[in-house]
Amino acid sequence: MLNNFSKFKNRLSTSALGLGLALSVVASDVAAAEYNWRFSNLYSRGTAFGELYENLGENIEQLSDGRIKVQVLYSGEGVGTTGLLGAVKSGLITMGAPFQSMHAGELPAGVVEIGLPGGTADTDELNSLFHEKGWGEVLEEAYGSQGMVWLEPYIQPPVYILTKNPIESVEDFEGLKIRAPGAYGKFLRNLGASPVSMAWSEIYTSLATGVIDGSIGSNMIDHRDGNHVEVAKYMYPLPLAGAQVLPIVVNRSDWNKLPDDLKAAVRKATEIHAEEQLTKSKQWESEALEDMKANGLEWSPEPSDADKQAWADAGATLREEYAEQGKYSKQLIEILNSTDY
Repeated sequence: MLNNFSKFKNRLSTSALGLGLALSVVASDVAAAEYNWRFSNLYSRGTAFGELYENLGENIEQLSDGRIKVQVLYSGEGVGTTGLLGAVKSGLITMGAPFQSMHAGELPAGVVEIGLPGGTADTDELNSLFHEKGWGEVLEEAYGSQGMVWLEPYIQPPVYILTKNPIESVEDFEGLKIRAPGAYGKFLRNLGASPVSMAWSEIYTSLATGVIDGSIGSNMIDHRDGNHVEVAKYMYPLPLAGAQVLPIVVNRSDWNKLPDDLKAAVRKATEIHAEEQLTKSKQWESEALEDMKANGLEWSPEPSDADKQAWADAGATLREEYAEQGKYSKQLIEILNSTDY
């Protein structure tokens, strides 16, 4: 009995020593970082875009020489899609990559920022709009008014609608329940559809169970990564938007704690992220389309001239409507109207 107790005590001591060493490693890793950030994004683990946000976190750590440690949180990991902006404002998370259309009531200017239906798909024009024509300054003030710091935005590919049944003409949108938040929802309502707002992670089940009849993705890659073609295989040929521009935002209190060199490091990391988003998304869009075709994707019939005109008309009033949503939205629309974009 005594020998057995001695053996048990030795095993317990060894286990305790191992646990203590493990905890000391974790503690020293955390202690090595001067700033520990939580960064939340919209995607699930293992998705193409999810990896790009992981890269952003790693670049912040590297460019800060390890002084900033970034924990990347994915969809459903503590913060829901609709709560992401509020979580950054409150400091629950330090940094976020929100989908502005999910926060239309909180920050109307963000819906204009992402790109209203019918907007330009030209990346040079979009970069000019943000960096040369004044959108960046307006958005810094808009997000700043809510306790956030707006960093380098990034561009993603066109937005398409996937439906369970083919769309033979725009009249077929009448009565369809389509996941389409923000301005996308307003656009489709103009065509007679009933827009629904829900997180990306809820789309597959909602399509499969008939809760919705179709959905937009942030881009084709979203549809591919969500396996949406398994439950809705028809893509409408006209894009809702030619491109989307999304921000990276940081809680202002946490941002103000950083010295200037670390602020510069974070800004540089978001610039690298924007370049990677643009380069990778173009490549992935083509690959995603081929993957979905292999899994049964079909295009709805080519729209008629009358359908194309109805499509254009559905978006014609949105600029005017969003100009009335607040002073920052109005400023963005005024700048936009002064261009040919």
